[in-house]
Amino acid sequence: MRRSADAADTTTGLPAVPSSGAALPSPLARVLAFVAIAAAGICGGLIGYGITDLQSEGDGGTAAAIGGVIGALVAAVGVAIVAVLALRAMSEWRTIEERRANEAASSPSSTGQSRRR
Repeated sequence: MRRSADAADTTTGLPAVPSSGAALPSPLARVLAFVAIAAAGICGGLIGYGITDLQSEGDGGTAAAIGGVIGALVAAVGVAIVAVLALRAMSEWRTIEERRANEAASSPSSTGQSRRR
């Protein structure tokens, strides 16, 4: 059973959140977040490989590869955390803006009606 956007939650008294998916970040924002995570993984892998290769003596190919993988994972996970937090903040901001716009549109003062006492 779908709830309407105007229905209030009976436990908190707050308006129900619409289930239309309006809080999703834009596709462009999601693509940019993915590109940022991939770029961070590549850069972290190169840095990890370079540092490990410089520190190993002789033919340290395996050690350098492991350093590259660890560097890629650390960098990608770090940027992924920041990207998720940024996307959530964008979604929350949009939800708050829509809620304020709906409240302003439904208030009596915005329709030109005044209260009589």
